[in-house]
Amino acid sequence: MSLTQAGKGDMPYQVRSLYRSLLRQGHQFAAYNVREYAKRRTRDAFREHNNETDDRKIQDLMQKGLKELQMMKRQTVISQFFQLDRLVVEGGKTGKQKGGEGDIARVRETQG
Repeated sequence: MSLTQAGKGDMPYQVRSLYRSLLRQGHQFAAYNVREYAKRRTRDAFREHNNETDDRKIQDLMQKGLKELQMMKRQTVISQFFQLDRLVVEGGKTGKQKGGEGDIARVRETQG
């Protein structure tokens, strides 16, 4: 068995591993919208190239994916420094924003 044949059998595992790593890294973003974008972008990119059969193209896509993963690792570290209030969809505070000029105070909405 040649080196290229050994690599071909291993390729589906490497692709799945990269996919899982990208999704896992995307969950590390502090901002909800960025997390959702990373998840959607990863899934869309893999679906777009799901039926790719050209080995050279697959290798190029893997290299691009690994670069994206490294970029995401750097960005998630940076995003941890700038955490904002959690959004309502994340289980954050609810209520209307109310306050004077320049200040925001959250008050709970009244029923009725």
